[in-house]
Amino acid sequence: MRGDRVEIVIDTGDASKTYEVAATRAGRRVEVVTRRGQVEVSELTRGGTPVRTARFMVSRVIAVVEHPAPRRSGVGQARPVRPARQSRQPGPVSADTSAASG
Repeated sequence: MRGDRVEIVIDTGDASKTYEVAATRAGRRVEVVTRRGQVEVSELTRGGTPVRTARFMVSRVIAVVEHPAPRRSGVGQARPVRPARQSRQPGPVSADTSAASG
């Protein structure tokens, strides 16, 4: 979603450097994948086509911080969970016996 971003902090030897990959347009998303000794951060379109990709060696990565975009209330969010139903406790039964006999 537009506004999602990922920060990557890299060890450069004597200091650290921060990179950022963000979803720049509506419908785009940011994915983080770790494979073959690399961390790959990509901005993808709705169809999954990479628009921009950043690759870093795993041994140099200090942190990968994901910042989701603030979501609008009520859109795309799960509904609040209702509390579980209380099971009925057996109690005194007040049945009208005159209606059942007639």
